[in-house]
Amino acid sequence: MTYVGVALIPGVLAWLVIALLLRLTRGRLLADHPNERSLHSVPTPRIGGIGILAGVLLIALARLPASLSIVLAAALLLWGVSLADDIRSLPVLVRLAAHSLAALTAMAAIGGIPQAPLEVAWWLGAALAIAWTTNLFNFMDGSDGLAGGMAAIGFAAYAIAAWRSQETALLFTAAALSSASAGFLVHNFPPARTFLGDSGSIPLGFLAGALGIYGGYAGAWPWFFPLVVFSPFIVDASITLLRRIVRREAIWKAHRSHYYQRLVLAGWSRRDVALRAYLLMAAAGVSALVLQGGGLLLQCGIIFGWSAVYSLMLYAIDRTTTRKSQAAP
Repeated sequence: MTYVGVALIPGVLAWLVIALLLRLTRGRLLADHPNERSLHSVPTPRIGGIGILAGVLLIALARLPASLSIVLAAALLLWGVSLADDIRSLPVLVRLAAHSLAALTAMAAIGGIPQAPLEVAWWLGAALAIAWTTNLFNFMDGSDGLAGGMAAIGFAAYAIAAWRSQETALLFTAAALSSASAGFLVHNFPPARTFLGDSGSIPLGFLAGALGIYGGYAGAWPWFFPLVVFSPFIVDASITLLRRIVRREAIWKAHRSHYYQRLVLAGWSRRDVALRAYLLMAAAGVSALVLQGGGLLLQCGIIFGWSAVYSLMLYAIDRTTTRKSQAAP
């Protein structure tokens, strides 16, 4: 398969499958009905994950290392469990068990079974990171165009970095994921005609973490590379979770306290949030690519710089949304 084919065909397939499902079911398939925690106001089908799967199945034609094939098989398992959850809500413990099993399987395939205590600690930490990113995309999939854009841009950065490192299998996988996400995004850009659903957000989050660690083990990029690429989602989700823990809120319950949600509730349009998020995501991806080939001093400077940027951004959003909530009658 050519580079051009893997960059275009998954996107076309994802777009086409979603378009056909929307037309054939008239938007009734897996409809997400608005509730008090939602940002949308009309029932919207959650079929994006079906389209993305149709697009990325193309990479099955490529010759992949066994470890990468196992990672993709774990993602397929998560897709099946998450689709079942979209159809009929599954218990939290069932979902968490599937996420944990997939993360442990991925680490066993990527890093083998550790022996020394320090290796065990690193191995478990990496598995926990994969489990976190698995849920992170789901947490951040709450505004039109946001998660689809992050996936298209983030996996594109992975693909470019893999190309620069001559990791062809990783390049094909990441490029297919980016392309399929872009095909979905055509239907999800505000105003969205479809959502990812758990069958889309959960596998994408899992692969963001698992491929990031796979690339680290393969020497395709430094360990901080995937953290910078997906930092817009990592920062929002992680800081929001910590704030809720400090406030002793039930962290397993749906809410509207993510920074992107607070901007929408403060009056920003979903289109404005998405477009500005794309700029942030693209800047993070470009800086990560610079970090990939830079020395230690440059890498530390980029990480420090982003830490300062995010601190200022979150502070500004806190001030803005607090003032508007206080001014509301």
